[in-house]
Amino acid sequence: MGSFSFLLLLLSVLFGGSYAQLSENFYDQTCPRLPNIVRREVKRAIETDIRAGAKLIRFHFHDCFVQGCDGSVLLEDPPGMESELIGLGNLGIQGLEIVDAIKAAVERECPGVVSCADILAQASKDSVDVQGGPSWRVLYGRRDSRTANKTGADELPSPFENLDPLKKKFEAVGLDSTDLVALSGAHTFGRSRCLFFSGRFSNFSGSGQPDPTLDPTYRQELERACTSAETRVNFDPTTPDTFDKNYYTNLQANRGLLQSDQVLFSTPGADTIDIVNRLGSREGTFFRQFRLSMIKMGNIRPLTGTQGEIRRNCKRVNDLGGETGHDVM
Repeated sequence: MGSFSFLLLLLSVLFGGSYAQLSENFYDQTCPRLPNIVRREVKRAIETDIRAGAKLIRFHFHDCFVQGCDGSVLLEDPPGMESELIGLGNLGIQGLEIVDAIKAAVERECPGVVSCADILAQASKDSVDVQGGPSWRVLYGRRDSRTANKTGADELPSPFENLDPLKKKFEAVGLDSTDLVALSGAHTFGRSRCLFFSGRFSNFSGSGQPDPTLDPTYRQELERACTSAETRVNFDPTTPDTFDKNYYTNLQANRGLLQSDQVLFSTPGADTIDIVNRLGSREGTFFRQFRLSMIKMGNIRPLTGTQGEIRRNCKRVNDLGGETGHDVM
């Protein structure tokens, strides 16, 4: 038995067989070139926008945390409800045009076959390994929701949160402290707007003082960089566009950009401290755990079988009276 097959068997045992719902061979007959198509489009996007990879993985994360990995985050105008894109947790989320370009390329070769939810999963993997991170075999078979959940998007993990609320939100979707620390490691690339962390500069939590867990020299650098609330700053000041373990090195030096980053290392007595130290000790250790946690996250309550639909356009549900994808309910 190969190592990946053994991993899937182990995960199936640990998580009640749920991983059996998805398969790496799902599109072997219907869209065999899917991985190549998505990877090509992701590379094109990154060549023109270095932030493209971080945008794509954020979409996958925010999709899976709200009613499961079902592509609901992409819906602009779900009938009779509010879009998740206007939820508080999706404030400023970008990259929908990148998803549209990938979907269009896939539709040209395999019309009505591949879900938007599966495209997000594949694009996230490619975004990571194209920029120096680990690779893994993506599991497929997710279908797209015809509904959205704006309230769920309002309650996504926040950059302003302390550790306990973060852990509870991860636990609510079946992810533990190790997954929290590993998945937060995606902040090794990408940017954040100053409005999400400038509250750490002074009068933090009403104390009249800066956040004591923010390195003073780094704070001064950030203050100089933040010429407006909309200014974007690198998550990782050392290797901002490479997927590596420096996220954890930064936390150990009190140089985590967001409050929700630094609390993983600076909360007294937290179980996440040892996890940060372990994942920061060797890049291979981080990469192995990141693979596991991404596969685990990608299996949060997927729609499968005849549930949902295969959207032709990721931003809109299919018109049941006209052109549709396969097996629409």
